[in-house]
Amino acid sequence: MSAGANGQTMQQRKLGKSGLEVSAIGFGCMGLTSSYGKPGERREMIAVLRRAVDRGVTFFDTAEAYGPFVNEELVGEGLAPVRDQVVIATKFGFTFDSGPLSPGLNSRPEHIRAVAEASLQRLRTDRIDLFYQHRVDPNVPIEDVAGAVGELIREGKVRYFGMSEAAVATIRRAHAVQPVAALQNEYSLWERVHEREVLPALEDLGIGFVAYSPLGRGFLTGAMAAGTRFDSKDFRIGLPRFAPEAIAANQALIAVLRELADAQGATPAQIALAWLLAQKPWIVPIPGTTKLARLEENLGAAALALTPADVSAINAALARVPVEGARYPESLQRLTGR
Repeated sequence: MSAGANGQTMQQRKLGKSGLEVSAIGFGCMGLTSSYGKPGERREMIAVLRRAVDRGVTFFDTAEAYGPFVNEELVGEGLAPVRDQVVIATKFGFTFDSGPLSPGLNSRPEHIRAVAEASLQRLRTDRIDLFYQHRVDPNVPIEDVAGAVGELIREGKVRYFGMSEAAVATIRRAHAVQPVAALQNEYSLWERVHEREVLPALEDLGIGFVAYSPLGRGFLTGAMAAGTRFDSKDFRIGLPRFAPEAIAANQALIAVLRELADAQGATPAQIALAWLLAQKPWIVPIPGTTKLARLEENLGAAALALTPADVSAINAALARVPVEGARYPESLQRLTGR
């Protein structure tokens, strides 16, 4: 159990066999500064981070690409007073030479080192706990990437190596050079493609799984209606699954989720997170929010223990409701599964 500053506790989980231990529910920081419309006031976002710590959250996920750069700066400021109590994950793998709206891939070893040094400064720390390759760079052998992170680990600047949206064969190659502590992929009640090949491979290798967008980028909370429209700066406006017709069609999924939640005395978001926690003991979801009330709701899922019968009932109910819309447009989808 991890105890927050006010004594509240949360179950801990180990990410595979790496030895890295984190709170059962982490915190995805991206939305604090970008991607989901106009960000909140800086002091309010820092208050959300610190409340998460008070509630026992020890795992915080950021990236240089979020902003870019400003998210790491916010996380660094927000967590500086409690740095030794938390695990901070960040990412490398992009270059912004063409501007923040059209980043290119770059996982060359010298670039990885430069990103690490810059991230350490922005995060106000002397080590990165978990350093993910954000997306696989087909122009750089994954063995070179793993080797570069391994050097940073030996120097004490990084503690653990992670990957994101990588193919199983690529993960195996990297893991043979430098053990991979965790894979971060999108995984939720409406995005389950990784169950077929990825999760069995991770179990075989002893690698943990960090589930981003565990609430379907907000959809699985039930807060979106058929007429929901997004701010022009909202990342979701370009995702097929959030097109108006898809949002309308996917209300059928929310109707089923509400029924399931009511039966458990919970909310749709809590059912979605508890379902993920029930899949494997080495899976850690990282929901994000800018609202204190949503933070409390999300963390309440850690106390909701679903039985195998509950999980089977959820799976059966949702299997009858097809999900409308792809998760990414082709331009983003082709960056995954390499």
